[in-house]
Amino acid sequence: MLDPHSLFLLIAALVSVIGLILLVAVFKLNPVLSLFIAALALAAAAGMPADKIIHSFEAGVGGTLGHIAIVVALGTMLGKMMAESGGADQIAFTLIRIFGEKNIPWAMMLIGLIVGLPAFFEVGFVLLIPIAFTVARRTNTNFILVGLPMVAGLSVVHGLVPPHPAALLAVTTYKADVGRTILYALLVGIPTAIVAGPLWAKLIAPHIKLADENPMAEQFASHQKERVLPSFGLTVTTILLPVLLMLVGSWADSISAPGSGLNSAIRLLGNDDMALLIGALFSFVTLGSMRGFNRDTILKFSNESLAPTATITLLVGAGGGFGRILQDSGVSGVIIALALHSHISLLLLAWLLAALMRLATGSATVAMTTAAAIVAPIAFHTAGVHPELLAIATGAGSLVFSHVNDGGFWLVKEYFHMSVTDTIKTWSICETIISVVALLLTMALSFAI
Repeated sequence: MLDPHSLFLLIAALVSVIGLILLVAVFKLNPVLSLFIAALALAAAAGMPADKIIHSFEAGVGGTLGHIAIVVALGTMLGKMMAESGGADQIAFTLIRIFGEKNIPWAMMLIGLIVGLPAFFEVGFVLLIPIAFTVARRTNTNFILVGLPMVAGLSVVHGLVPPHPAALLAVTTYKADVGRTILYALLVGIPTAIVAGPLWAKLIAPHIKLADENPMAEQFASHQKERVLPSFGLTVTTILLPVLLMLVGSWADSISAPGSGLNSAIRLLGNDDMALLIGALFSFVTLGSMRGFNRDTILKFSNESLAPTATITLLVGAGGGFGRILQDSGVSGVIIALALHSHISLLLLAWLLAALMRLATGSATVAMTTAAAIVAPIAFHTAGVHPELLAIATGAGSLVFSHVNDGGFWLVKEYFHMSVTDTIKTWSICETIISVVALLLTMALSFAI
């Protein structure tokens, strides 16, 4: 039973989230200001010391932007070069030719699964969004049918499939076998991505009215009429270069001795920011100078690409600030305590803990690592537990209902150019479908092995 203070904290958190949605959707207040106000109100209601409230919010903003800002900037530059050179058109034409226009949602889900393997969600998102815009424009397809399967594929591998860094953290904590985890995660993840991606997109798309003009889509639109497109191989090599670097980075310990100079160098090259920096610079050559663009034009493209990302970057940071207030106010601790006092199966407990942490903090990675750290000691003393399935169940829980305290929520909202309500109807429900379907399939798999 919850004590009065813990119950009050949960109610205050719920009210703050509802208030945030009302400020944005009903009162039309700027989302960054709304997040700031909601975070301050929750902190004050929870009794946080006045001198720590702003510091906590700023720490959340800074911690989030430290990773996201550079990812969005570099990824958008690479995307701009793909758009202006015609590389995005080439990939779009090839996908349309191979899969056919009717099967584009399946093609986008597949490319999301592949590109998302070594990359964090935000990285894969900014790499693929120019292709999604181009495919939707070329096929005159509702962008929900193109974009939602893509983000579903990215999200599934983010939470479930090693060697993705987030999933690998859970595998390491549970001391699970990486090979078996990959096999089980694919058995669970592929049907999950199908349900949450192409199938859910087809169901929800008729109910979402997107604006006729999308500023982000326009900035990735090519403004050149007739030109020879770069080859498919060159374009794919350019977009996959940072992905491959990150994949090699995740294998650093298998390639070289931990702690060695070579190991450190491989890890550096495989770092998200470094891989994207190399990818962006590489694109300036393959999709820039090799396409006949001079240095001034390439500089103009890279400068133009940054302006539309300012709002998105601030929104993602403010979401991180709100998430940090939820943690520092004690809400996250109450949620963990509540879950630990329930007597349920370990698979369900791992999922529930990760889900509650995801709702409270907005970060799938934080939710995964926190839940795994809590459940692992219990699992080590429990007979008949498959650590591989525990890792997958934890990852599934960490993906549930992305909402206003999750940076990914604001990325999807702004790039898809949707309202908060429509983002919840599409993206938040997509994430919940992934989480629940993956849990059900994991539990079913536990009876079969």
